[in-house]
Amino acid sequence: MAPRRAFVEHRKNERVPLAVPVFVRGKDSEGKEFLEFATALNVSAGGALLATRRFLPRFTTIALEVPSAPLPRIKVLPRSVRRLRARLLRVTVVDGYQLWGLKFSSPLISKLSGRKVHSLR
Repeated sequence: MAPRRAFVEHRKNERVPLAVPVFVRGKDSEGKEFLEFATALNVSAGGALLATRRFLPRFTTIALEVPSAPLPRIKVLPRSVRRLRARLLRVTVVDGYQLWGLKFSSPLISKLSGRKVHSLR
C-alpha cells in the first residue's frame, strides 16, 4: 500500500464560511447554455466552494451572479461585486451534490491594498 501524502493547503486567501445564494451560467459538456441556482458554501478573495446538482467537467469556465435587491448608485454606499467569472478546478460528489472548487478570474480584493479589484457590473 502506497503511503498517503500529507494535505497541503494551496489557498492564498482565507475562506469565509458564509452560505450565499448564486445563479450559475455556463455551457454544459454538450455546449448547451444553462442557468442554475446554487449555493456558495464559503468564499475567499480568490475563489469559492459551490454546492450544486449539475455536473460539469474540471476547467469549465462559468459566470456567477449574486442576487441582491436593487440599490441606488450613490457615493455613500460602497461598490460591491455581484457578477464574477470563475474556473472550476475541483469537483467532489457528496450526497448527490457536486461541490465545485472555483477560482475567480480576478481576485475580489488586492491582497496588498485591501481594495476591490474585480467587478463585471
